[in-house]
Order: sequence, then structure tokens, then C-alpha cells
Amino acid sequence: MIYPIVKYPEPVLAQKADPVTVFDAELKKLTDDMFESMYAAEGIGLAAPQIGISKRLFIVDLSFGKEKKDRLVLINPEIIQREGRQVEEEGCLSLPDIRDKVSRSFTVRIRAQDEYGKWFEMDGEELLSRAFQHELDHLDGVLFIDRLSRLKRDLILRRIRKLQKNGEW
Repeated sequence: MIYPIVKYPEPVLAQKADPVTVFDAELKKLTDDMFESMYAAEGIGLAAPQIGISKRLFIVDLSFGKEKKDRLVLINPEIIQREGRQVEEEGCLSLPDIRDKVSRSFTVRIRAQDEYGKWFEMDGEELLSRAFQHELDHLDGVLFIDRLSRLKRDLILRRIRKLQKNGEW
């Protein structure tokens, strides 16, 4: 099932998501549906709040669905180590057609559970690191525009309000 992507300013995007406590067939179906929804939207990452579900869960696939082994499911994730800095352009499925440069850690070590509840740790650098940080922000009610300067964020929000007024958002 393909879920519609929730767009800013939906309240679920600004809330801290609830921990996942039940690891069952329903959760596995949700993660499968999230991959289907992400591929349909042409993304590389998707957090549950972006489909209107307030759960601490996100998925990442830098191969755009080409390599099944690259499909990552991270449940109740936390970053346990950060190193370095990178500034790269980011976009977001919940903020279509909006992109800007964001400062993130170059490398992160993340601790999370898989869809069966088993804990694991994994390192990410460059794009994978950015994807982890971006999607984890969604679980904390933070959008990438919240990491921009006040001036840049205000310009983007004005643009969104104009699009909303014209019925284009």
C-alpha cells in the first residue's frame, strides 16, 4: 500500500514520535508499505511521521530499490557517536521542491532495533550519515528547514504560505 506523504505544516511533523513497543506482522507490513511509498515518491529515506504515523521508525535505501541488501529499517534509533562536519544540500519529501544546504556530522554511529526488535549498531558516513540524521530529526519533530538560519527559514515559509494561498501546496 502506498501512503500519501504528509506535507508541512501537518502537526505530526512537529511532534516527537512515540517509541515502537510491538514487533509483529503489522509492523513488518508497515515497513514494507513505507518502502513502497518512499520508492513511489522517489526518496532515499522516509520516517513514519511523514506518512502520518507517530512512531519512532524510519527507513533508508540509498540504492533507490535496486539492491535489496541496501534496505535499512531503523526502529527506536539513537545516534551514539558523531564525528566531523559536512555541509550539503538536502531536500525532504514533506517539503517538495525545497532544497538548501544543511550542516551535519560527517560520520555517525547509530543504535537501533530491526523489525524483529533486535538491537544493532551501524556506522554511516557522507550521504548515509546525512540520511540517518535527517530521518532521526523527523522522529524528534524537526525538519531540515529548522536547521537553517532564521532568514532562510522565513523566506521558505513565506514561499510555502504563498503556494498554500494559491492552492499549489
